[in-house]
Amino acid sequence: MNTILLGAAECAKCCPPHAIVAMAGTAVIGFVAGFVIGRRGKSGRKTPPPAAKKPSAQPRRPARPSEPRAPIPAGSVEIYVGNLSYDMTDDSLRKTFEAFGKVDSARVVTNRYSNKSKGFGFVVMPNRPEAEKAIAEMSEKEVMGRKMRVNEAQNTVKADA
Repeated sequence: MNTILLGAAECAKCCPPHAIVAMAGTAVIGFVAGFVIGRRGKSGRKTPPPAAKKPSAQPRRPARPSEPRAPIPAGSVEIYVGNLSYDMTDDSLRKTFEAFGKVDSARVVTNRYSNKSKGFGFVVMPNRPEAEKAIAEMSEKEVMGRKMRVNEAQNTVKADA
């Protein structure tokens, strides 16, 4: 029975020598046939097989909310409040702006996964003169250790009058 040693020199540069043993008149025998003949990357080294995808623990959430944003009432003013403290809550934002007049709604925008503040929010005030006074007074005012940036929101969904 004749045996032939194949592929030992080809692989010796990158790892310990492996061999494929072939027997005359029989099939190729060897546990490293896949390695020697396997895939090679740009560097010439063997690339690992693609990893199987692990199922995520939580189901994917839709990229956008399922329902559109509610329009603000006609005549109301939506105010953008930026550079908020990360400890600011909806209630504390509402109380801050209630000093200037009636507030319909106040919300701090949060990360949907961690539920932590993103550092900005929106306040809706029904009376334009009160809202303009609040914008003028609160702009660049320090609240909870940060200077707020306050102005009228640019892209608002307004209800028809």
